[in-house]
This record gives sequence, structure tokens and C-alpha cells, in this order.
Amino acid sequence: MKAVVFERFGDPSEVLHVRDVPVPEPGRGQVRVRMLASPVNPSDLMTVQGNYGRRPELPATPGFEGVGVVEAAGPGLLGRLRVGRRVAVLNRAGGNWQEQVLVPARQVVPVPANVSDEQAAAFFVNPASALVMIRSVLKVPAGAWVLQTAAGSALGRMVIRLGRHYGFRTINVVRRRAQAQELLQAGGDAAICSAEESIEERTKALTEGAGVRFALDAVGGETCSAVARALAPGGRLLLYGTLSDEPMVVHPRILMTGQKRIEGFWMSEWSQAQSIVTMLRLFRQIGRLMNAGVLVSEIGNSYPLDEIQAAVKQAATPGRQGKVMLRIAQR
Repeated sequence: MKAVVFERFGDPSEVLHVRDVPVPEPGRGQVRVRMLASPVNPSDLMTVQGNYGRRPELPATPGFEGVGVVEAAGPGLLGRLRVGRRVAVLNRAGGNWQEQVLVPARQVVPVPANVSDEQAAAFFVNPASALVMIRSVLKVPAGAWVLQTAAGSALGRMVIRLGRHYGFRTINVVRRRAQAQELLQAGGDAAICSAEESIEERTKALTEGAGVRFALDAVGGETCSAVARALAPGGRLLLYGTLSDEPMVVHPRILMTGQKRIEGFWMSEWSQAQSIVTMLRLFRQIGRLMNAGVLVSEIGNSYPLDEIQAAVKQAATPGRQGKVMLRIAQR
């Protein structure tokens, strides 16, 4: 079978190649999934670059999420119940960019027939992260302000739609004025162009000097530091990305006064700490919000595995529209 493989860390367009590898056989508690599609996420690209949270052993195949059909199962009841089902594949170890993949049976989730392959492929990383951070970790109430960076991303747009759905307001930080206007038209309550205005000053003006109690940052560096300075007393800043790959710098007094908090969030680690019942409830909620148009992903260009270099170049292009998708097979 075909698999996308990298044998050293580096620029994804240079180190990723398609190889012929043996078809794996599932062991106890595992299923083998014939992959249909898998998105190209920033976390995938950072893994190939060697800049993500954990480095895989090399050689490795990227791909944290996707959709496919369970074709075989090893010993175990749950796996047997999944055979023949179309499932979202939540691969914490990576490996979905290949024609067949082995994963634990509890990491595949049957998806409804009315959910397209593209939306099912992007079922977990962005929708689950946005929903869990807002509803389970920060517990943002109706009427509150949420300040978020990288607001033009797929996840950022989901947060905007969650705000419209649950009644909280969003302040959306982007680098380009045109994108700021676009996010206002998409339902954002306010937008800040960080290249032209101060995040801290604009946030304080929008909140009548109070600052925000809830914030999300996927950038790091000075952008994240500015968000920390915009926190209100009792405010919480959740860090879930490192797009700038730069450290934040915050004076201790900013956190000391007003009992403010800065916390890290990684969806993979959060999900591992949850029970099966909690995760099933989360998946059902994501499905309902997808059907309501809240947690849907904008889909861009699709590429076969053999065009992996073109796919990752497109995914890394600033200002691109829609999530790049690897179309691995047809149903």
C-alpha cells in the first residue's frame, strides 16, 4: 500500500515522500481502517518540521485525523462492532496519511451518513478543540468577551460561530486589515489588526477599560504577551498553539495583580484523560453542532497522496481559503 513517509525532520515539501509499505494486521484492541481522506493541519506540518509537542520515531507517517472505513479488527468486542462502519479516525500518534492505518478501536468514531467525508475527516482537531476550550475548560458564559488570536483560522472561525450560537462575544486578532473586515462580516463582534493597532489598548477600549476574562492564543511570542496584558482581574488565557515558535514574555506582576492565569491546552492530552462516556457525549455534541452549521470546516483544495508536496505547500500558504484535504481513496 502507499504511505506518506518522512525519514528526517525538515520542510514538509522536501522531506515527505510516498513509499510502498506492507499492509498492517490489527492486534488485540486494534482496527485497520481504509482511509478515505485526511486534512493537512498545522499540527501535522509542525510534526514533520520537528516543532510539535512530541517528536515521533523516524521513519514516520503524519496525519492526526481523517475519515475511513473499518475493514478489519483484532480480538476485542469494540473493534468487531466497528467493522464496515465509516468512522472518524482520531490518531493521537499520527499515521493517517496512508491507504490503511492501524489504530486502537476506541480512537475511531462512527459518523452519521449525512456528514460528508470532508467534514468527517476534520471532525476532531478543530471542532473538538474549539468546543472543549470554550465550554469545558474556560466555561465561557453568555454575554462574556473572548479574545482570540489566529482568528482567521478554521478553529478561530468556529469560535466566532460558537459565540453566535451560545451568546458570548468575540474580539478577533488577525494580521491583515482585509481579514479583520472579513471576520466582522462572518459574525465576529470586534476585530483587531495587530499590524496597525495595539491589542491591549483596543481590547481595553472595547471592554470599557476592564479587559477580558477569557482568551485563547495559538501564536505565542509578543502577540501572546499582549493578550496577557489585556486580561481582566480573574482572567484566564489558554495557550493551544505556537505558530510564531517564539516565547512569550510576561512580567510576573501582570499575573499577580488580579489573580490572572495562563494555562496550556493540548487536545490529545485532554482527551486521553476523559472516560469513553465523556468522549461519546462530546462526539454527539460535535455532530449536532456540525448539522447546525456551527462546527463546520471550510474545505479548500484536495490532493491525492502522490501530490503530497503540492498539498503541504498549499497548506502552508498564508491567506489560503479552506482546509487542504488529502483525498486518499473513494468510498
